[in-house]
Amino acid sequence: MRLSTRGRYAVMAMVEMAAREGRDAACAQGRPVTLAEIAAAQHLSVAYLEQLFARLRRAGLVASARGPGGGYRLARPPAAIPIAEVVEAADEPIIATRCEEGSPGCLAGERCLTHDLWAELGDQIRLFLGGMTLADVVGGRVTGRARPPAGPEAAREAGR
Repeated sequence: MRLSTRGRYAVMAMVEMAAREGRDAACAQGRPVTLAEIAAAQHLSVAYLEQLFARLRRAGLVASARGPGGGYRLARPPAAIPIAEVVEAADEPIIATRCEEGSPGCLAGERCLTHDLWAELGDQIRLFLGGMTLADVVGGRVTGRARPPAGPEAAREAGR
């Protein structure tokens, strides 16, 4: 499974904004960041960022300031913005199955044998990204956060 560019670029842009708050005194005091600045720093398209930031603004993750000196600010502190919320705001559902929302199944209306496997993977990804914030990424607190699942013995014990 792979996140699309929309979800990844939204996270990259939001992390860039959070990092600027930490290292740029003017940004820390509320100076908006332009999409051109984010695009240059992250090697992204300004036009694509415009589309993403409309979604991020509607989701309440960024606030916009118009006019000269305008741009965007984070709407909340970086530690209060989970990565999963950014991905979902970019209209990127975190789904690992091929089933469509509300459909009875993924194989001619039936659930395939691997449905629960992929559904659980999607849940694990959501949990991981939901427990990770912009501040965690900026602070380098990402590596080592993934945990192996309980062994087969623990799963058998839980099923008893």
